[in-house]
Amino acid sequence: MRRSITSGRGALTRRSLMRAAGGGALALGGIGVLSACGIPAAGGKDKQAKVSDDFSAKEKQVVFSNWTEYMDVGEDDKGYPTLEAFTKRTGISVKYTADINDNNEFFGKIQQQLHNGQDIGRDLICVTDWMAARLIRLGWVQKLDPTHLPHAYANLAAQFRSPAWDPGRAYSYPWTGISTVIAYNEKATGGRKVDSISQLLDDPQLKGKVGFLSEMRDSIGMTLLDLGKDPAKFTDDDYDAAVARLQKGVDSKQIRRFTGNDYTSDLEKGDLAACVAWAGDVVQLQADNPSVKFAIPKAGYISSSDNLLVPAKARHKTNAEKLIDYYYEPGPAAQLAAYINYVCPVEGVREELAKLDKALADSTLILPDKEMAAKAHPFRTLSEAEEKTYEEKFAKLIGA
Repeated sequence: MRRSITSGRGALTRRSLMRAAGGGALALGGIGVLSACGIPAAGGKDKQAKVSDDFSAKEKQVVFSNWTEYMDVGEDDKGYPTLEAFTKRTGISVKYTADINDNNEFFGKIQQQLHNGQDIGRDLICVTDWMAARLIRLGWVQKLDPTHLPHAYANLAAQFRSPAWDPGRAYSYPWTGISTVIAYNEKATGGRKVDSISQLLDDPQLKGKVGFLSEMRDSIGMTLLDLGKDPAKFTDDDYDAAVARLQKGVDSKQIRRFTGNDYTSDLEKGDLAACVAWAGDVVQLQADNPSVKFAIPKAGYISSSDNLLVPAKARHKTNAEKLIDYYYEPGPAAQLAAYINYVCPVEGVREELAKLDKALADSTLILPDKEMAAKAHPFRTLSEAEEKTYEEKFAKLIGA
């Protein structure tokens, strides 16, 4: 089940493509599309998606769109074992497509149909929390039926139970959690531990060998925490202070560059001594390079999630709910976590994961313990105006 960084999920993770085409410019383009078509702002009045006819009983199928390399794959990269097991058990076939490379790009594909009240040809989609929040506010996803989700309701980890954008998980369930941490190469740091944003930005021995992420919520969020601010409650002034803090690191050349997932090769080689990183990548790097370490700052870390939602007008809502619930059973959840190496949102999965790989079961990057979970902080949901303003400032910072 373990793969190296050059094969399997590590070779092309769902994060690697998010900002590859120009950092914050992608997000700005998405906002522009949202407004240009006369679609209500994401922060507008809440709406309830119209309940569509459900053909689940007659049509034993479900259409699932997900991120690239975000599903367990069989030997020789053939088939999807957990999906095949689901079909064998339920008789429900799954048309699985890895056609999501970027939240805003995907939004651009589906927003006109959703706006027009049309079926987008998908019963289940997976998007990052801030995009999930937008879709919920626009009324473009369906409320889930808790009677179809007994395992999900019982086994959802406390850390993910009630995000501000979907209290009580009425519309969504997390596919994975994403922890933003500090990673460092012990050889490149001379054996020193790097465990704070202040150290990244101020330690002269790290000058020119520091990386931050081109994902705004991660880099700004971690910097806000270091400044003693709560990413779930920050003000405009707080945001500007975080940008200024990072700008100082850019101007002094302390920061080498802002990256997507491509920081992994530089970190492994030592070209980056330390950086802000995604935990799933760190797990995979450590499997091949014991010099790669991670640290959770005392101030805490940013936690987000990718989430499963049923679009408005989906034809097979009940079947989609059954698939969501299936992945909240410990067995399938363990198989998925062992392959993708991101935070598993399912309680009670440790024993099953240990059967596949004890090292993964012991990793707090995949199964956070209470101490680590207590340090997790979400980045607050932004209004459309805030999102546009903040992304513009961040894009200028990183030179996008």
